[in-house]
Amino acid sequence: MRWLFSFLFVALWNLVQGLSSSGSRLLVVVDDSVEQDKYSQLWGDLKDRGFSVTFEAPKSDKLMLLRHGVREHDHLLILPTQSKGLGPSLAPKVLVDFINKEGNILLALSGESSTPSALQSFLLELDIVLPSDKTSITVDHFNYDTLSSSDKHDVLLLSQPLPSRPDVKNFFGGAGQIAFPHAVAQTLENSSPLVNSILKAKKTAYTYNPKEDTEFVEDPFATGKQISLVSSIQARNSARFTVFGSSEALQNKWFDANVKGATGDKIKTANREFAKKVTQWAFKETGVLKVGKVQHHLSEITETTHNKSIEKVGSLNPTIYRIKNDVVSSTYPISQPLLTSQTFNIELSEYTGTHYAPPVFSPDDALQLEFTMLSPWHRLDLKPFAKTQNSTIYSTTFTTPDQHGIFSFRVNHKRPFFTSVEVKEEVTVRHFAHDEYPRSWTISGGWVWIAGIWVTVAAWLVFVALWLYSEPVDEKSKAKKKQ
Repeated sequence: MRWLFSFLFVALWNLVQGLSSSGSRLLVVVDDSVEQDKYSQLWGDLKDRGFSVTFEAPKSDKLMLLRHGVREHDHLLILPTQSKGLGPSLAPKVLVDFINKEGNILLALSGESSTPSALQSFLLELDIVLPSDKTSITVDHFNYDTLSSSDKHDVLLLSQPLPSRPDVKNFFGGAGQIAFPHAVAQTLENSSPLVNSILKAKKTAYTYNPKEDTEFVEDPFATGKQISLVSSIQARNSARFTVFGSSEALQNKWFDANVKGATGDKIKTANREFAKKVTQWAFKETGVLKVGKVQHHLSEITETTHNKSIEKVGSLNPTIYRIKNDVVSSTYPISQPLLTSQTFNIELSEYTGTHYAPPVFSPDDALQLEFTMLSPWHRLDLKPFAKTQNSTIYSTTFTTPDQHGIFSFRVNHKRPFFTSVEVKEEVTVRHFAHDEYPRSWTISGGWVWIAGIWVTVAAWLVFVALWLYSEPVDEKSKAKKKQ
């Protein structure tokens, strides 16, 4: 019976762990229980999705992200605090170490409370810039909630985001309006391809400091589409760091609120749905790709001999190929050398929150294979070849180049909001062996030279025959006749 209980325990543990591809232990850093109760619906949604939620104060002695180099928690959610710092347990170096251990962080900001300087400097290193005025907020005089901010216009009404590029899958889209109160603006530097904006402000938005009693703003921190309200960075180890510009948008008040724009009727906010999508991505419930089998081999060919066809496939994942493997036809006479091309297969799966399934990419995106030696000799699109219940197999066939050396099969698929796929397998490409070159008489271009050889041989034989059978006249017999 003991083994049965052990089996059930492991099965239940895997079920709970399976709700996030990187674990279910979530640490929430919040000031006190009063603040904690404001987000009760968010905690309920997270627990329903299988997360084990732990709450700690910023400077609590129990707060620990790593113990002996191992993660104590899989995910970290930091809410705004009233203190000027987050304490030694949440120092920037500790956060970097947590990310290096593939931990995920969701940082929520608020214009109602200042962001600690250490945290601002940490974000600056990640190419996410916050306003120097710690009390700056984002306002929009054209897209705001007339019911709650008819004077200050600091509760923005935004549509759920569209994909930033045609080849990017949209994990955050949907219908409805999002209410974003007291939002902290962020701007993203262009130097890092790892940083992306999830939600941007509209063209009419700008930032200002409400403590400055002026009629107009001379030099705002950012305006319009420069303002990112929800930003993300995915590290090279696929750990995720998300900055949510309005912690109030995650509160119960705005999950169930009714809002009304400058024009139109009252509608219910889509904050709850949007918060679910953001947290799903931030905690690796969506956008996670897994590589299964990677295979390469010589393509299948048909060899014909004595009116019989024999199908042959090269061995899987050989370490040596030959130059100029080429396919002209799928059938070869036995008198010709066996020539084949290479086939490369890769199996990919996408995590969907509870299980792995065949991945769904944007129609404008392409998964590509590079056959490279220093630089790519081939760059080919991988096409879906077969599907299983949990994965899709992508495949392509190509001809090895006329160059021997050390080559690599490389799949380097990096797209915003997807985990990176990096596959590299090295093989040797050799030149022809001495018995693999085609015979001279099978090359039509060599027929002239072959004919020249045989003409020379024939001419030599004729010359020898003439030499042997053409006896010269005897000089002594000629002298006797003259006498």
